[in-house]
Amino acid sequence: MIPIRDALRSQRFPIVTVSLIVLNLLVFLYQGYLETRPTVLNDLRPWTDAGLSAPALDRRAYNAYVHSSGDPWRYPMGAGDAFVMQYGLVAVEFSSGRDLPPTIALPIWLTLITSMFLHAGLLHVLGNMLYLWVFGDNVEDAMGPARFLIFYLLCGCAAGLAQLAPNPHAAVPLIGASGAIAGVLGAYFMLFPTSRILTIIPIFFFIRLISIPAIVVLGIWFLLQVVNSATSFGASSGVAWLAHIGGFATGMALVVLFRKRGTPIGLLSLLRRRVSA
Repeated sequence: MIPIRDALRSQRFPIVTVSLIVLNLLVFLYQGYLETRPTVLNDLRPWTDAGLSAPALDRRAYNAYVHSSGDPWRYPMGAGDAFVMQYGLVAVEFSSGRDLPPTIALPIWLTLITSMFLHAGLLHVLGNMLYLWVFGDNVEDAMGPARFLIFYLLCGCAAGLAQLAPNPHAAVPLIGASGAIAGVLGAYFMLFPTSRILTIIPIFFFIRLISIPAIVVLGIWFLLQVVNSATSFGASSGVAWLAHIGGFATGMALVVLFRKRGTPIGLLSLLRRRVSA
């Protein structure tokens, strides 16, 4: 299911939602620019000293470099890969507090935030921004811009920690806004469960547009994250299922604190009506 738009109209221009979308897209364009830049040399020794295999190590390129230079302690990597390694959330760095090469001039804990603005490809960034566009404006309305921004970042941090928790020694960087956006989905699920979501439903070779209540769309989305997390546990799927689950659950919890005074929790009202019916 792919959501296209919801039936709720925001009361004011969603400045934070739009700004986050623009910032994510600009960073992605910068990542693309870096892919055109010459390779850089990364220091291999701190990784081997830590008993780890250095990420983005292309053995063929490494062997060619060693053969030509005689230096076994450095290896070539793309400038884009280096940028992701610097600003992505690397579990072994975060859990140890040790910034392994390529290093950054920031405290390592800040990669919890910087990693939210990196993406692995065009479909990755566009899919995330679509979900943020569809659901972000109404959640921002319900919180106000400043509280929504804090809420978004907190959900993203909680999502990152949830993904890191089972494997704190992983060396592959975690990137993407999906954990923070999952928090937005969790808040929308709590606030506007009966809102209608225009959704693309692919059926074999046909595509249908169906208006479905948010509680169904987001409930199925969350269930899929749980199922995929359980079935891929211990395997490298390339998708941060636990980050999605952690972000969604955090959003459901924090919305109670971050909503404006007097804003009803639609899910609770719906459940009360169901019980009293």
